[in-house]
Amino acid sequence: MNTRKTSFWALAAVLWPLLAPAAQMTHSNARPALALGVAADAQGALWIAGLDDHSRLFIQSTTDDGKTWQPRQVLNTGDDVVAADGESRPAMGFGPNGAVVISYTQPLSKPYTGNIRLLRSADGGHTFAPPVTVHDDRQLITHRFASLAFDGDGDLNIVWVDKRDATDKAYAGAALYGKVSYDGGATFEPDRKLADHSCECCRIALAAAPDGKLVALWRHVFDGSIRDHAFAPLSALGSQRKPTRATKDGWVLAACPHHGPGLAAASGGGYHAVWYGLREGVVAARYGRLGADGQPLGAVQALPDAGAEHADVAASGHHVAVVWRSYDGQQTRLRAWLSDDDGAHFTLRELAGSTADNDHPRLLRNGNTLQVVWRTLDDIQVYRLAP
Repeated sequence: MNTRKTSFWALAAVLWPLLAPAAQMTHSNARPALALGVAADAQGALWIAGLDDHSRLFIQSTTDDGKTWQPRQVLNTGDDVVAADGESRPAMGFGPNGAVVISYTQPLSKPYTGNIRLLRSADGGHTFAPPVTVHDDRQLITHRFASLAFDGDGDLNIVWVDKRDATDKAYAGAALYGKVSYDGGATFEPDRKLADHSCECCRIALAAAPDGKLVALWRHVFDGSIRDHAFAPLSALGSQRKPTRATKDGWVLAACPHHGPGLAAASGGGYHAVWYGLREGVVAARYGRLGADGQPLGAVQALPDAGAEHADVAASGHHVAVVWRSYDGQQTRLRAWLSDDDGAHFTLRELAGSTADNDHPRLLRNGNTLQVVWRTLDDIQVYRLAP
C-alpha cells in the first residue's frame, strides 16, 4: 500500500464531512444548528427535538409523515446553551407510564467540554421538570455525545463520551460512561464505565438485543491508533469487560473523524451495522452484519455512492433501510438503500435533494414502519420507507 496516498485520503476523510456542509451554505455566513433527535411514541406519533431560529430547544410531532405538524413546544432549559450540530445532538426517548426524556450537551467554557443535561416529563411530554446534569463527575472536561433509550424492561439507559480518565497524553481517546434509571429519569444509579479508549467525537449507536436489553456500537481507539468500532452490551457497565472489535478496517488515524456508526437488530439474529472508514486505501461508508456477540459476519459492502456520509440503519422484520447524504458539488442528495430480505439484497432509491445547508438524515423504526427525517435550512422532510 502506498503510505503517502493512504495518509492523504485519511486526512481528506476527516476534513470532508466537516467542510462539505459549510461549502453548501447559501443562506448565512454562520452555520445554523440543524441537528435533530428523533423518537416515536407508543401511539405512533413521530417526534423531533432540535433548536429553533432563536437557539431554543423545541419538540414537535407529526402523525402523517410530516404532512402536518403539531405546534412547536419550546422547552425551558434555563440559561443553558444547547449543542445541536453534527454528531452532537439532542436525544429523545419515550418510556412507560408517560415518561419522556430529552438529553442534550451543554457546552462549557473550555473547548470540547460539556455537561450531559436531562429534561424529564412524567405526563407524556406536556410538562417537563427543569434540566439536571446526568453524570456524577462535575469536572470541566468532556461529557458529550450522549445516546439514550428505554430497554425492554422500561429502564432508561444513557451512555456518553467522557474524558475523566484521560489524565495524561498517554491515554488514547476518551471513555464511554453510562448509567441506568429505574424510574423514568427521576433518579439514577451511579456513573459506570463501559470502556476505555473510545473515539472522542463520534455518536454512539444503540440497539435492542433479543432479550430487550441494549447493546452499543461506537468508534474505538484500538492499539496503534486504529479507529475501528467496538461493541458491548450496556449490561457490561462497570464490569471492566473488554469490548468486542466489530469492524476491521484497520484505519490508523490520530484524530476523530466525527463520523459515528449505526446499528439495528436483524430478524435472523445479530445486527445490521453501518459505519465510515478507510479500508484498503478506500474511504467509504459501509454496511455489514454482526453476530449476537458483535463479531463481524460475512462480507462487508461499500454503499453504492462514493460520496456517502453519515449513514444510518434501521430494520423492521425482513425490511432493512440504510440512508445517507451525499454532496455532488452542487447539491446534497438524500439516498436510501432498501432490502426486503433481511439485507441479502438491496435496491437504491433517491429520496430528495437540497442546495441548502442540512442535517444528517435520522432513521428510526416507528412501530413496524421505517421513517427517515431530514432537516434542511428550508424545511423538515419525512419519508416512509417500509413496509
